[in-house]
Amino acid sequence: MLIEIGHVEAIFRYPVKSMAGERLDVAELGWHGLDGDRRLAFRRIDDRGEFPWLSAGKLPDLVTFVPRRREDSAQEEVPTHVRTPNGEEMSIFGEDLAAEVGRRYGAPVQMMQLKHGIFDEATISVIASDTVREIGRLAGRRMDVRRFRPNVVVRLLRSVPFQEDEWLGGVLSFGEGDDAPAIAVTMHDVRCSMVNLDPDSASRAPEVLKAVVRANQNNAGIYGAVTRIGRLAVGQTVLLRAATEKRERG
Repeated sequence: MLIEIGHVEAIFRYPVKSMAGERLDVAELGWHGLDGDRRLAFRRIDDRGEFPWLSAGKLPDLVTFVPRRREDSAQEEVPTHVRTPNGEEMSIFGEDLAAEVGRRYGAPVQMMQLKHGIFDEATISVIASDTVREIGRLAGRRMDVRRFRPNVVVRLLRSVPFQEDEWLGGVLSFGEGDDAPAIAVTMHDVRCSMVNLDPDSASRAPEVLKAVVRANQNNAGIYGAVTRIGRLAVGQTVLLRAATEKRERG
């Protein structure tokens, strides 16, 4: 049985890995996450490891770079330019942007585009706004949900922080009907130091991650795998089919 647990409060897409995100009213959920999400990333040219992508964990300034689209862009989901923290606008695949990021990082980088995206754990992340507020209370500061870089923010009907943990193994549906987009809830979102970064200035606030660790063993939100594609929209009802029900039917 599907149980209504809340509604979609906000949707975010991050065209370039670790750069500033976009807040959307609607988005298409495909088999590889939101269309246009994390399809671009800087590759660390000298790195030969399994994960060569440059992230804000290695260069906090990245969160202050803002992807932009020129009005004449033919590819709506792929940004054409990036506004740097200094206010300059540079071509997304241009040498100037790569040089600026490489200078800040201290090693050469190259912008790459991958059809199916560059993700750390899974293709879509969800967090409840109640969880974010509780972390802010524990950290003693007003909390900006952008610190957590979610794709979907849920406003819960039952205001219980870290309620996302109860969804593990279940299925979330967004909207009514058999054709509503849906995800299988596969794992906790285990947090790293990136939540300490102010999304506008990249200044650090270590008390944020400490609050997550103290309150919920370093977990805040969930990751999911897409089981049904479709249109996400702010205001949609969010429904849960719990894991226990799936096991009983199986």
